[in-house]
Amino acid sequence: MANSAQAKKRARQAEVHRQRNASQRSAMRTKIKALRKAIVAGDKEQAVVAFQAAVPVLDRMARKGIIHKNTAARGKSRLNNAVRAM
Repeated sequence: MANSAQAKKRARQAEVHRQRNASQRSAMRTKIKALRKAIVAGDKEQAVVAFQAAVPVLDRMARKGIIHKNTAARGKSRLNNAVRAM
């Protein structure tokens, strides 16, 4: 356990950051899951709308450092290919 005041503060900050990151990562996964659900259902209009909602979320997560920028780019590419293949 942290002994110094500085270490205690860093532990508090780390917990706040961990919870925020987990929440944002969960929201990102929810958007992707909605898109995949529309793709499986074969609803192209719904898939396009879901894709347009998921892309900014992926970009934001990459910009904030929650996921790597190449991971976001790869995910967007694969999701876009899936939507276009419908």
